[in-house]
Amino acid sequence: MKKIGFLSFGHWSPSPQSGTQTAADALLQSIDLAVAAEELGADGAYFRVHHFARQLASPFPLLAAAGAKTKKIELGTAVIDMRYENPLYMAEDAGAADLIAGGRLQLGISRGSPEQVTDGWRYFGFAPEEGKTDADMARQHAEVFLEVLKGKGFAQPNPRPMFPNPPGLLRLEPHSEGLRQRIWWGAATDATAVWAAKLGMHLQSSTLKFDETGEPLSVQQAKQIRAYRAAWKEAGHAHEPRVSVSRSIFALVNDQDRMYFGTGRPEQDQFGYIEPEVRAVFGRGYTGEPDKLIEALRQDEAIAEADTLLLTVPNQLGVDYNAHVIESILKHIAPALGWR
Repeated sequence: MKKIGFLSFGHWSPSPQSGTQTAADALLQSIDLAVAAEELGADGAYFRVHHFARQLASPFPLLAAAGAKTKKIELGTAVIDMRYENPLYMAEDAGAADLIAGGRLQLGISRGSPEQVTDGWRYFGFAPEEGKTDADMARQHAEVFLEVLKGKGFAQPNPRPMFPNPPGLLRLEPHSEGLRQRIWWGAATDATAVWAAKLGMHLQSSTLKFDETGEPLSVQQAKQIRAYRAAWKEAGHAHEPRVSVSRSIFALVNDQDRMYFGTGRPEQDQFGYIEPEVRAVFGRGYTGEPDKLIEALRQDEAIAEADTLLLTVPNQLGVDYNAHVIESILKHIAPALGWR
């Protein structure tokens, strides 16, 4: 059994071919797709965060709005770039959104991906400490964020406050109990997956991973997941670990599907450089008639290891079509593979 959700980058473009022409379209259609996915029986609605881009960038208003319009579906991110985040302000926003959603947030955070601008986090007022990297800064922000989510008091109260204070040191408000156990780390390497396990974060593994062995993505991810679970067990956390992988999967069940995705070109992993001296493996997509798709997906080792599958969706094709993409997987693929 697997939880199945969608992952949207929230692209928008004023192009006449785009069904999502403005930022308002991207946000409002994201909410509508979360509602539709819940009605179809999907388990999660996840959103990517990219700054300085015509994509979704400010997750908490979106998560709060989706939380107010839905009742059961998990709402999350995959991922928030912690290089850009004030962890205390983020804890307040996350607490508020989680309370609005009734404790359904599943927040994916990470060091982030290659950016639209050079060192974009500097424009947000952040810079690594001397001798540290931007990745170090992201992990430091993450550790502060995790600590304040515990809800322990740490701030000295004013002896003459505007309003009466509870006794002792003060914590950030609003505090959402349990959110600390619903934080995920998007890991591009085996080492960061192990680090996340030690801190008690769940694991998100994308359609891209740093190439550490030269093997296909699904094989490298499966090894990463096993290393993560071993580190989690050794750490002795009280809550159970979760692992998600993202995939582009399109079942060709009608003429519209074939028009959009039935190219007939072979699908395979690709290797390349996302940063100087950083070689990565980009995972293949899965497209085909349901019977062929089922057989291909049986061979994906990482999907087999994960408990959660996030389907990347082409959001600019509109809410109705993306709901159809999700429904096709839930109806034609998931039962045959034992995911449902």
